[in-house]
Amino acid sequence: MPLLEPKPQALRPSGRRTASPDRVPDRLADGTPEPLRGELSALLGADKVLWKVSDLVRYASDASPYRFVPQVVVVAEDIDDVSAILSYAHGKGREVVFRAAGTSLNGQAQGEDILVDVRRHWAGIEVLDDGARARIRPGTTVARANAALARHGRVLGPDPASALACTIGGVVANNASGMTAGTTRNSYRTVASLTFVLPSGTVVDTGDPRADEDLAHAEPRLCAGLLALKAEIEADPELTARIRAKYTVKNTNGYRLDAFLDGSTPVEILRGLMVGSEGTFGFISEVVFDTVALERLLSTALLFFPTLPAAAAAVPLFNDAGALAVELIDGNTLRASVSVAGVPADWAALPKETAALLVEFRAPDEAGREAYEEAAVRVLAGLDLVAPVASVTNAFTRDAETIAGYWKARKAFVTAVGGSRPAGTTLITEDFAVPPPRLAEACEALLALQETHGFDAAVAGHAAHGNLHFLLAFDAAEPSDVERYAAFMADFCRLTVERFDGSLKAEHATGRNIAPFLELEWGPRATELMWRTKRLIDPDGVLAPRIVLDRDPRAHLRGLKTIPKVELIADPCIECGFCEPTCPSRDLTTTPRQRIVLRREMMRQADGSPVQDALLDAYGYDAVDTCAGDSTCALDCPVGIDTGALMKHFRHLRHSPREERAAALTARHFKAVEASARLAVAAARSIGDRIGDRALARVTGLARKAVRPDLVPEWLPEIPGAAARALPRTRRVGASAVYYPACVNRIFGEPEGHRGPSLPQAVVALATRAGKPVWIPEDVAGTCCATIWHSKGYELGNAVMANRIVEAAWGWTAGGTLPLVVDASSCTLGLAHEVVPYLTADNRELHAALTVVDSVVWAAEELLPELTVLRRARSAVLHPTCSMRHLGDEAQLRAVAEACAEEVVVPDDAGCCAFAGDRGMLHQELTGAATAREAAEVTDRHFDAHLSANRMCEIGMERATGRAYVSVLLELERATRPGPEYLRRT
Repeated sequence: MPLLEPKPQALRPSGRRTASPDRVPDRLADGTPEPLRGELSALLGADKVLWKVSDLVRYASDASPYRFVPQVVVVAEDIDDVSAILSYAHGKGREVVFRAAGTSLNGQAQGEDILVDVRRHWAGIEVLDDGARARIRPGTTVARANAALARHGRVLGPDPASALACTIGGVVANNASGMTAGTTRNSYRTVASLTFVLPSGTVVDTGDPRADEDLAHAEPRLCAGLLALKAEIEADPELTARIRAKYTVKNTNGYRLDAFLDGSTPVEILRGLMVGSEGTFGFISEVVFDTVALERLLSTALLFFPTLPAAAAAVPLFNDAGALAVELIDGNTLRASVSVAGVPADWAALPKETAALLVEFRAPDEAGREAYEEAAVRVLAGLDLVAPVASVTNAFTRDAETIAGYWKARKAFVTAVGGSRPAGTTLITEDFAVPPPRLAEACEALLALQETHGFDAAVAGHAAHGNLHFLLAFDAAEPSDVERYAAFMADFCRLTVERFDGSLKAEHATGRNIAPFLELEWGPRATELMWRTKRLIDPDGVLAPRIVLDRDPRAHLRGLKTIPKVELIADPCIECGFCEPTCPSRDLTTTPRQRIVLRREMMRQADGSPVQDALLDAYGYDAVDTCAGDSTCALDCPVGIDTGALMKHFRHLRHSPREERAAALTARHFKAVEASARLAVAAARSIGDRIGDRALARVTGLARKAVRPDLVPEWLPEIPGAAARALPRTRRVGASAVYYPACVNRIFGEPEGHRGPSLPQAVVALATRAGKPVWIPEDVAGTCCATIWHSKGYELGNAVMANRIVEAAWGWTAGGTLPLVVDASSCTLGLAHEVVPYLTADNRELHAALTVVDSVVWAAEELLPELTVLRRARSAVLHPTCSMRHLGDEAQLRAVAEACAEEVVVPDDAGCCAFAGDRGMLHQELTGAATAREAAEVTDRHFDAHLSANRMCEIGMERATGRAYVSVLLELERATRPGPEYLRRT
């Protein structure tokens, strides 16, 4: 089949356009200027310096409304790199900003000079004291850390909503908290020790008993200055009282001045100051947390009240009853949330005045949960609730699926407002806190203020702590809209401080948006102390200037990013970065967010500008070719954007009409193609056995250079031999299901050295053994789920095969009477969902009658209850495929594996293997990058079995780990086979 032609012009934005004022200037078309690029390359190594204009653009945006283009991006690998960068910056008078996940909401991860990536090489967690503590590197996501701690019944105190994407370095640097952390479980209160690099290059480990002695020797001026500031603050009773009072509610605005009160030595003071310093005091290279208990037993309710004040009045009652989370959702948000899948449609008819509380109790044991529920019932008895609460007796639920739905409704605040904002508008997410008793008053005041300034009024937040959030959307390209936003911010800040004595930033940290209002909240005395602290620690102003501290009253209006319209599928993107941890190419080229960011910059450029040309030249490989197309980004995106689908569309745009016709011809004659492919695999395997895999790889490598890498696959030693030409003989009469062996399992056999049946033989044997025989149609050859064409963007071929397979499946299953069991998870996804848009109207009706079932699901639900397990492996490691994640079949995969092994392990870093059909043979570097962390977990110990549910994924994982992966159904067949066990799996 023809593959992608590298035609950058096909992706050039259509229509005539003029340059936007905030476009990247032409002088950066060639990337990082000299001597900066050359000096950093000589200092650190060229592989650590990202200098192309596409690199600068993709790092210029984060989850905030700001956009600043760095001069260079450096990927630091260790503390030595960080120290070298800081030393260079000091010597050259340059500025440095550290960036990890880029999920901060106020521009803390953006810089205009040297930007240092501290995510890629900085992940890792060491569980200490059976989970009581954890040593964590700054590039580790909160979710990844909690996955490791959960096995010990522990969890981190901070629980930000962005836990899936945000990293520990950012959590500590911003003193992030979340729905349950409040003021007692946030980073400031739960960090036991820090290791950090000061702007001078001095490394401090606050957990080292000699830390103060070493710091006094290395930085005597700093130590003396910190103690002098401490003495000055403590000598002022009024200031001391004010500082203490400011932290009785959630507050991340400015520096933690209470560090001077809580710390008795310079190192202790620095430990406190580093938390919430937003990268302006140093680089945090390691954190030791005191963890908190993971209370697994939940009881949760979503309660509706007639008014916002009524909901707010109930908050302290639930706090007193022991609720760990009490979340507020206002009526406007409830009504807007119906656009989110799973949210009841009748919410659209709720009165505007309606408000809701999401209340959750968590207990370590059943007795504790029952006690909480009894307390909750007593609270409910005195409340005036409205529909859709059925009754107080069943308001609280323990059902995990229902609870997940409640939290989805709460998180729909961002989805509903952010995703439905007008295309081309910038989204701002702000948060503040007021004394909890004044929560309702603050909500009403905020809603009124939003309406006064012409913004869609909506509010939600962590009601238990008086912490509220709101979203604003405006057009940063329109000066009048920017001024409207400026007027709102001025009024909002005065309202929060003067009327409520609240915190202008409760958990998102000061950043760029609130820096001009810092003195409004803290007053001149405390603010000047913050300036003096910054000058003491960073006297040359090297780190993160204009973040936290900025005397320009309009600083928050500088660098606001415009959001040019792009393809419709990507327009809702709020650039939050939630998609990035799951992206297979995140450590190789670009992430889904970056793919969209780059596209938006193309739109800012005038037609044919040097920058646009440079971006297009890089986009083909960096964005389109190295996208695995797994679409797991859509699962984690709060507004549901499928960037994988967009890249497939771009692949289609790069095809010529001739290529599209050739792909369709391939689909029409796929029976011959399939037979030829099987013969080619057999021949290649035979040649490889004779001349060696390395020699064969050299031959294909030369062919790739002579033609192009995206046309000729590379030979990999892990490629197995060919499958048997004939499938097992079965009978239609008496069959309980139609078994569809995917074309990949009709072409490729099992791993080299495999002993036992093929996958089709195993499936047939298991079905017979369970008394539920299957039938394999005689004419399956030449059919396919169409994923081959779909993933490469061949729409004509996709349509040909999609309609053919549905028509065939309709006949095989007797009009949908029997289920169609498919033995590759990606093919199950393709047949069940991905073919639908390419079907004719008649064939969509046929498809609607089909029941497409993955073979692993069928085995778990239909066969396992009828099978007797005769032998089990001691241990098995499981690789869930991305298709199973889309299908929601991971639980069944695990159930089958657990029937086969005494211990089943899913690696914490398991993700898409990025083999993606043949993409792992076209770009093996993509699979290598995608599987690196999972492979490290797998190879760290011995497993008796390595299991998955898709042949190409198994090949990818074998390449990554050197271990032979097979289908979990082969292991189930071995485990349930009567008679003596065969000696070897492989």
